[in-house]
Amino acid sequence: MDELLREMEAYAQRERVPIINEKGREAFIRLIEENKPHRVLEIGTAIGYSALLLACHGAEDIRITTLELSEERAEAAKSYWGKSPHRERMELHIGDAGEILSCLVPPQQGFDFVFIDAAKGQYVDYFRKVQPLLAEKAVIVADNVLFRGYVLGKEKPPRRYKTIVKRLREYLDLVQHTPGFRTEILENGDGLAVTYIDTTEERI
Repeated sequence: MDELLREMEAYAQRERVPIINEKGREAFIRLIEENKPHRVLEIGTAIGYSALLLACHGAEDIRITTLELSEERAEAAKSYWGKSPHRERMELHIGDAGEILSCLVPPQQGFDFVFIDAAKGQYVDYFRKVQPLLAEKAVIVADNVLFRGYVLGKEKPPRRYKTIVKRLREYLDLVQHTPGFRTEILENGDGLAVTYIDTTEERI
């Protein structure tokens, strides 16, 4: 598996495909190993790299439902998964994540781990739509929430990033103030927001 993952990292760098970076990757793997998820929802497949990390480090019976907008990247993901022992663990949906989430039928007990790594401006929408799909105890991990240091930093973002930064600030505010959830922000990589269902507080 290590050789396959290195191959994918080289491809992502060469083709400029965004995958979780090295510093964020270490924290991501640690979260997977701590929680050992069984039923995963991933929003943003790209070439299937993070899905393979989940398969490698999650529970032995892990099943991953993953969403990808790009048909080209989805095909690349399926190709890479085919080189691994984890192909049968993946259920891939191609299309707009917001639309898919609106009609997605979760597993019987709900998803116990959600990884969000897709259109940054849609994180708020994704969070709202995944809530009905969650297990009683679930973790939501969102990547790139600090976005190059602009989200919590004092430096003004370039104009082309202003909307993304604004939307990510809205996401962090939402996950930190929604009843029934608690959130930690890890500064590893480009920032990971780790949101847990808070069993001491009633969700709305």
